[in-house]
Amino acid sequence: MSAWDWMAQAYARPGVATACLALQDEAGQCVPYLLWAAWAKPGDAMLSQASLTARRWEAEVLAPLRRARRALKLPAAGFANEALEALRDSVVAAEREAERLLVIGLAGEAREGDLDVTLDRAVNAWGGATPSLAALAAALS
Repeated sequence: MSAWDWMAQAYARPGVATACLALQDEAGQCVPYLLWAAWAKPGDAMLSQASLTARRWEAEVLAPLRRARRALKLPAAGFANEALEALRDSVVAAEREAERLLVIGLAGEAREGDLDVTLDRAVNAWGGATPSLAALAAALS
């Protein structure tokens, strides 16, 4: 199964979306990177390189799309709600495609390792730690 297909199935599991959004919104983690790491279970060197790639993609592509998507939730004077909703749907699709491209870009390496250890190392490579990481590991197990 491809990394993206695995990620989509994993995200649909009970508790995974909640844990991922907490990691993203409360701890500044990159969800596609974390889920790729859970799928690939790479070693430290690969995690370090992947975190650099993901960090750049997050800053330059994902974060601006996420900000635009969130901004489009607010009612805007002078704009039809249907038009804003259609634009927001387009931004959601672009954000999802950007996440897919990141995962595909990271997925070229062999899978190896233990999920809990890998997620810990992924958070360390990304920077920071968070108590909600345990919720993600449990939901993915």
